[in-house]
Amino acid sequence: MSEKKVSSGAEKAEELSVKHKKQGAEGKAQGAELAHDENAKSSREKESLKQARTEAAKAKKEARLNAESAEHERKLKERAERGENKKQRAPGFGGWLAATIALGVTTLTLGTMLTFGWLNMNNMEAGRASDASHSLYELNAIVDNLDANLSKARIASSKGDRAKIFTDIALESEMAEGALERLPVAGELTRSITSFINKMGESAQNMIVSVAREGDISSSQQASIEYMYECNAKLKQFLNELIDSCDEKAIYEALAGKGAMYEGFEGYTDPAVETPREIYDGPFAENTQKTNAKALDGLEEITPERAEELAIQYFADYGVTQADCTGEAVAKQLVCLNVQMTGDDGEYFAQFSKQGGKLVMFDSFKECSEHKFDMQQCKDIAERFLSAAGYENMMCVWASESGTTCNLNYVYSDNGTAVYPDMVKIKVCEERGRVTGIEALPYVLNHTERNLDGATISKAQAKAKLGKEFNVTSSMLALIPEDGKEVLAYEFCGTYGGRTYYVYLSAETGEEVAIFTVVGSGLM
Repeated sequence: MSEKKVSSGAEKAEELSVKHKKQGAEGKAQGAELAHDENAKSSREKESLKQARTEAAKAKKEARLNAESAEHERKLKERAERGENKKQRAPGFGGWLAATIALGVTTLTLGTMLTFGWLNMNNMEAGRASDASHSLYELNAIVDNLDANLSKARIASSKGDRAKIFTDIALESEMAEGALERLPVAGELTRSITSFINKMGESAQNMIVSVAREGDISSSQQASIEYMYECNAKLKQFLNELIDSCDEKAIYEALAGKGAMYEGFEGYTDPAVETPREIYDGPFAENTQKTNAKALDGLEEITPERAEELAIQYFADYGVTQADCTGEAVAKQLVCLNVQMTGDDGEYFAQFSKQGGKLVMFDSFKECSEHKFDMQQCKDIAERFLSAAGYENMMCVWASESGTTCNLNYVYSDNGTAVYPDMVKIKVCEERGRVTGIEALPYVLNHTERNLDGATISKAQAKAKLGKEFNVTSSMLALIPEDGKEVLAYEFCGTYGGRTYYVYLSAETGEEVAIFTVVGSGLM
């Protein structure tokens, strides 16, 4: 018998041995399982059945592991025998070929990944450019629609038409804001446009409410429509010119923060980014910029008795012979003494600063019913009262009537410059020719020595920056409170489209600082 046949016979014998072992183990497992099932059928206990099945499963698992072990041993023997034969073979190039093919496949895969990544990045850039272009054209279309709706709002008279138009303006303002946010331009470059669009939307919403409640809009709201129409027209012109000068290259450059489109927004300055603030009682009458009463620093505190004496002194012409200090009014910035008085016109109330004894507030409770004193006479009465109370160098910046009461705003005059933070508001009864109210807290808190030599452009140069349609009726240099600080500006009061406006331009740059539209009547 040859060596090859012996080897083959041994392998077959080994396979039969493994097969018999496997069958024997499985048979053993099956037998155990059947035996336990029969015991369970005796219905003695369900727990016995469960235990028998568990033991059968363990036996079955053990038989499987034994069979796998035998199979593993057989394969190891085969590999050992093949290894002896391989040692006698000469090395070939099959392994190198396989390695070379594997390397080629890896290189191809890497190249494909890089190519796909480049194409993907290129597609992303193209997508961003497409979105930017779409947003720019979308913004331009929305501003065109706003132009049409604002034109309609100028002449619409019916409640239904106005409600629809203002609703469209409010919605289009939100859409315009969204288009602006998607532009590849830094937020600070579009801040003025965004501010204007937001305020336009807010104004439209307020007008919707007015129409719903009153069926009409106020004269000041009508003036705001005119103002918004002019501002939007300028924005429309800017966007049309920008689109004409922008091509695909400009869009890609804008994505990188440069180019015609980006620089176009950078150079845009809207001369009117806010709708006019409505004023009923004069510019900056609601002055909230308050400091810590620098003018009272170093002054002595007065006693309650001294406060009573000052009240009798200031209001001797009112028939006051008795005044009683009723306590203190303590605030963060100032402490005042409260004084109650009785005079020939009834009850009066006044407050004096505890430090320095400055008259801060006065009120009379008797109403006026007749016109016996005109505006100029009321001014003269107010100025004499202010001088007697220690308020010198005051100039009237606002005068209006409410029934039979003349309302006057005075500010400190620093060599002809109106210092709005140092304001005193005063009321004069046109029937009795008496001051019936005074509010001097802004003056008391803000008044101090200042250097007002900061103007770098002339009034004429500032005026040249106003629109030709704006009819200036008065002008002067003024120090105004704006955004938490004091700004030196030129004040121009004038009319446009039948409305009265106060426009303030920086005395340093000529840029617009604030603008107000007058509600009612106000005279200098």
